[in-house]
Amino acid sequence: MSPATPAAPGTPVVLAVIPARGGSKGVPAKNLATVGGVPLVVRAVRECLAARGVTHTVVSTDDEAIAEAARGAGAEVVRRPAGIAGDTATSEAAVLHAMDVHAQRHGREAEVVLLVQCTSPFLTREDVEGVAAAVAGGADSALTVAPFHGFVWRDGADGTDGGHGVNHDKAYRPRRQDRPQDLLETGAAYAMRAGGFREAGHRFFGRTELVRTDPARVLEVDDPHDLARARALAPLLDGGTDGRPGALPARDDVDAVVLDFDGTQTDDRVYVDSDGRETVAVHRGDGLGIAALRRAGLPLLILSTEENPVVAARARKLRIPVLHGVDRKDLALKQWCEEQGIAPERVLYVGNDVNDLPCFGLVGWPVAVASAHDVVRGAARAVTSTPGGAGAIREIASWILGKELS
Repeated sequence: MSPATPAAPGTPVVLAVIPARGGSKGVPAKNLATVGGVPLVVRAVRECLAARGVTHTVVSTDDEAIAEAARGAGAEVVRRPAGIAGDTATSEAAVLHAMDVHAQRHGREAEVVLLVQCTSPFLTREDVEGVAAAVAGGADSALTVAPFHGFVWRDGADGTDGGHGVNHDKAYRPRRQDRPQDLLETGAAYAMRAGGFREAGHRFFGRTELVRTDPARVLEVDDPHDLARARALAPLLDGGTDGRPGALPARDDVDAVVLDFDGTQTDDRVYVDSDGRETVAVHRGDGLGIAALRRAGLPLLILSTEENPVVAARARKLRIPVLHGVDRKDLALKQWCEEQGIAPERVLYVGNDVNDLPCFGLVGWPVAVASAHDVVRGAARAVTSTPGGAGAIREIASWILGKELS
């Protein structure tokens, strides 16, 4: 589901709020700092958009550059008032304000609200899904935690009596397997039943469920040293699957690229004049990306359910073949692969809506644009940070070719 599309009647509104103010003293412009080549705010947006069950993703910010990056990644933006954007402002205040603005825009209150911190660069969609599912399953609130086995110390009250153990007696230090399992709050993702959150005014109320996550991925960026560590770890931790930054196709992974049209090369809107003629808007950057892929020798195809002269006209302009007016896109794709002598598992297919899912099940690299239906994002192997019609195809071309296209 597009983050700007109202939830269907009867579907709970699950709202992910990413607070990202502009002011940061520890790391200037922290929320736009890149890890793995991707701004922190975009990394968080990408995981929320890819998470099953999240219907809307909002970035709360007072900063225009952050707002622009968030919109480009496919999130809604809520402009945060100065009164709740300073150093002493709480995340809870930002979330409550975002809930109010979102309800006014969409005419519906959220049933579940998430607080997702973009300062946790290795947040995953599973973290987001986990806390949301915990509340949907009956908890009042939930948070991500990781197993912790360390001995915690604290300085004495007056600074003269030395340190003392917090979670242990310094005279007795049992083995790890003989101690209760401690769990460390990761700071990455929280979920709350919206009504209870409004009443309590804080994120931990009622029955709080603990959602385990990988301790290797726990890192919060609060100072330049944290940022340096995150950048050093990114090549290792971003090498996973499911569309996380870094788990992206390269030229050696792909033998052909097949593109849906509406909603991937366009923003899914159609302009109709008084004579009934239809037009759409496309992105010049996508044409540049397609031309680069063609020069690289990759077979390309536009595959569309709609039979529309504009699709054929765009294909001619791009100098690539087109199959449109196709009811069973998966059968057409399979036949095209056989004719081209290309193994489907070596095909990258780009889609945005549920009629693309059969093709997703056929190819090796199903890719969703950021504005795709939430079910489609959940089924994708990779998700762009750019919505359809805003340069998503260019972004994919840069993945495959391993360079920025300009």
